[in-house]
Amino acid sequence: MDKMEVVTDESQNSKENIQTQLQEEYLKSLESLEEGQLVDGTVIQITPDQVFVDVGYKSEGKIPTSEFSELPKVGDVVSVVLITKENKNGEVIVSKQKADLKQLWKNLRQAFQDKTPVDGTIVKTVKGGFDVLLGSDIHAFLPISQSDSQKVEKPERLIGLKGKFYVERLYSDNKANVVVNRRKYLEETITKNRDDFFSTKKIGDTVKGTVKSFTSFGAFIDLGGFDGLLHINDMSWGHVTRPKDFVKKGQEIELKVIRLDPAEKRINLSLKHFSEDPWLHFEDKYHVNDVVKGHVTKLTDFGAFIELEEGIEGLAHISEFSWTKKISKPGDVVKIGDEVECMVLGYDIQAGRVSLGLKQVTENPWDTIADKYPVGTHITGKVVKLTNAGAFVEIEEGIDGFLSVADLSWTKKVKHPGSELEVGKEIETVVIECDAENHRIKLGVKQLTDDPWVQFSNTYKPGSTLEGEIVSITEHGVFVKAPCGIEGLVNKSNLSDNREEPYEEAVKKYNVGDKINVFVVDVNPDKQKVAFSVKEFKKKLQRDEISQYMSSNNDAGDDAFTLGDMLRTKNS
Repeated sequence: MDKMEVVTDESQNSKENIQTQLQEEYLKSLESLEEGQLVDGTVIQITPDQVFVDVGYKSEGKIPTSEFSELPKVGDVVSVVLITKENKNGEVIVSKQKADLKQLWKNLRQAFQDKTPVDGTIVKTVKGGFDVLLGSDIHAFLPISQSDSQKVEKPERLIGLKGKFYVERLYSDNKANVVVNRRKYLEETITKNRDDFFSTKKIGDTVKGTVKSFTSFGAFIDLGGFDGLLHINDMSWGHVTRPKDFVKKGQEIELKVIRLDPAEKRINLSLKHFSEDPWLHFEDKYHVNDVVKGHVTKLTDFGAFIELEEGIEGLAHISEFSWTKKISKPGDVVKIGDEVECMVLGYDIQAGRVSLGLKQVTENPWDTIADKYPVGTHITGKVVKLTNAGAFVEIEEGIDGFLSVADLSWTKKVKHPGSELEVGKEIETVVIECDAENHRIKLGVKQLTDDPWVQFSNTYKPGSTLEGEIVSITEHGVFVKAPCGIEGLVNKSNLSDNREEPYEEAVKKYNVGDKINVFVVDVNPDKQKVAFSVKEFKKKLQRDEISQYMSSNNDAGDDAFTLGDMLRTKNS
């Protein structure tokens, strides 16, 4: 035998030895497999219904594809439980589901011990909480109080949610009774995310968030389980009435960080800071007394807000609406959305305020009122309002004159203008005062005629007599109207020349409407008072008779009676 033949024989013997050794090891491994044991197998074939796994035994194990949530690939290693080494057909029976269940319980025990979270899916609501599927048909109870980081108003919204849960309990009374906690995991995550935010973000940074909820002063933005505030004033440089006009619930938006307060855990965000503050260039565009145009954005009891451009908004106070009209409500003049012309009256850039006027873009009628209605001008106007003190009469649209109750009549004492005037009726008046500076015009009715007191005082001096008409009888005396309309009082002490006769008896001789002769005792035109006397009138008659008698007897000579004779004759 040559050298080559010897080598070949040795090589053949070596292969046989290796094969024998492998067979022995294989047989040993088969003997070590125990039914119920968790083993690893290699996928060698996949059909529509089954997955064939080589677990190192005589035959392959067959696993229904329904046991897989995701089908493996040939060559993948899967864990299975050996159910039977060899059935009557000589087949190996294995189960992936039991392997998954066994592995899951192992993982749950480890998670409970290490206080680490596990995955699960909320599948339905139950009394007091939720049923959570942890996998492999292992279910856990999730109390509603531990289901979210916030109060759960609508439990159904959590159905189907996949997330992380802490295992709070595995067994109860020696039975499997798993209880989990989602809230704890969320709160830890939120705290970590918030701490990371404060440590990595700075003012001016751009961040993304989701609109979570609204308040009257803005919107809360979810930044990853914790909130930032988008204040209504930071939504736009312009006027914002409703936050919902700028952002929508559930909307993902980019915002600027404008304030960070780690101590209070407060974050302020802004939309408007993506653009430049328009107030920086205000004085380049606007000046006091400029006439500008804008749109009415808001009405209040005290005026209207007018937007000159986005971010620049001014206030037109209600007092600046009209030169002449008294405006009760801004809505009577302008409406939201109206384009109006106005004048810049003043501004404060630091405070972001502009004062505007609507009336200043029209002519002020009070500037020419004195030329238009000088004192003495006769005006026919409509009575628009009555007060205890008088009446307001419309001279022209927006301008009223005041007619005092004292200027209604020279002679009549009017207690209330309603007895003489009626709202809506026209009346002729005369301007008696025009004060443009104080926006006041006084009117008169009695001034349309001459003052009868002047005429009376010129015609009837104290000591003269007249015939008048009784207009009223009072406990103080009798009021008599003179021919020119002036009324005077005959005091009760001056009604009778008989001192013994009481007033109550003397007044019975008179009636309203009677003609009566009186003596003028006193005339006071300034106070519009005149005093009459019946007693003094009768005395004057007597004096006049005596004077006449004396005068006639002086003409008759020695045959005339003396004054004593006349009195004796009169008394006889």
